[in-house]
Amino acid sequence: MKTLYSKFVLITVVIMVFSTVVGFLFANTYYHQKVKEENDYKNMEIAKEVAAFAETQEDPVAYMEQTADTGYQLYVISESGSEQFYGGEFRDKTIASNVIKQVLDGDVYHGMREFPRETFVTGFFANELSNTVGVPFENDGEQYALFMRPNIKLLFSEVHTLLGWMIAVMVVLSIISVLIGARMLVNPIKELSEATGKVGDEHFDVTLSINREDEIGKLADRFNEMTHRLGELDMMRKSFISNVSHDIQSPLLNIQGYARLLESNELTNEEKAHYTGIIQDETRRLSSLTNQLLVLSSLDRENHIYRKEPVHVAEQLKEIVQKYRWLLDDKGLTVSYSLDDAKVYGNASMLYTVWENLFTNAIKYNRTAGTIDLTVQHTGEKVAVAVHDTGIGLTAEEREHIFDRFYRADQARTRTTEGTGLGLSIVQQVITMHDGNIAVESRPGEGTIFTVTLPAL
Repeated sequence: MKTLYSKFVLITVVIMVFSTVVGFLFANTYYHQKVKEENDYKNMEIAKEVAAFAETQEDPVAYMEQTADTGYQLYVISESGSEQFYGGEFRDKTIASNVIKQVLDGDVYHGMREFPRETFVTGFFANELSNTVGVPFENDGEQYALFMRPNIKLLFSEVHTLLGWMIAVMVVLSIISVLIGARMLVNPIKELSEATGKVGDEHFDVTLSINREDEIGKLADRFNEMTHRLGELDMMRKSFISNVSHDIQSPLLNIQGYARLLESNELTNEEKAHYTGIIQDETRRLSSLTNQLLVLSSLDRENHIYRKEPVHVAEQLKEIVQKYRWLLDDKGLTVSYSLDDAKVYGNASMLYTVWENLFTNAIKYNRTAGTIDLTVQHTGEKVAVAVHDTGIGLTAEEREHIFDRFYRADQARTRTTEGTGLGLSIVQQVITMHDGNIAVESRPGEGTIFTVTLPAL
């Protein structure tokens, strides 16, 4: 299987080769369309000057040798058929006889302009006798034909070597740069891929050490944040399973143990009634736990759909107070309230669960003969509901965790108090779903105030 690195290098090399070929074809086309005719014209003017000067020379051969030394290839043929080459050798010395006759007769020859088009070799570098310009001249009463072209090899003897080395170095450096750049680009992705594999194996302590300011750096930061959050969620999941197992196992063991005791024929009626009462209490505890787990499961659904309607907050609170009047009397608690006639738009059943959880907590953790104050205030676009008790209160550390699932403040002093540790987690989630917030104020021994703020209807 091809790696991302090899694919990147291959694509880059293909792009380089393609760009080179396209660039060459473009340059070749540009030469044939524009440069070739200009080159022909320029060399034709030079050839005419050389021919004009040659007509005045007593020794045209020496003059042609001097001209060739300045960077030209020359071919001179007389009307008698004698011929002479000057300067560098032509690769192809073939030229049509009618062309020679044409120039000897006084016409000029535009060989550079008329040179056939070639795909991969431009006419400028074609070292052929037919790729020349031809002009006539006369010396000492004899007619001559002069064919001339620049001596590319002589003119570029040093330059073409320099250009060759320059191109070679550029190609090598380009390839090395591509390899290094590809490695720098691929290494973080490879590291990210390996880290993702570890996360897939539930190793959430993976941290990417990628310090970049580009998109890959941002991806690495997001990945680190994700793994940190996944680690927290994994710990919460394990703690959740542990707590659920414990909270289910404890009442089951109690039910099993007292059921076994009830099998004894030596129990008094009072003992049987006591054991039966414990079994019923543990059964209610299990029922409460499973119901709250079902509520949490329902709330955790991503697109949970619930019906909203106008809800009279004060009426719900009054109903809850009446519902638990017997428990208030049993514990000697006094309830006072100041309830504005306020409405919110939400799910009545869920909001009832919120007030019930807060109120029953105020009863559970209150002191004997304590008080509970209920307040509903409608101010502007907000409705604030406060539940104030005079109970055992909370420490600063406990306040940070009371909304965590299965958390129960000070397990030592509340182990005799019934509860699952899920109520406040449900409260917070329901309030969040209703675009509200919940705040808590508390001090050990001085009671607790829960304040829920919701958008008013």
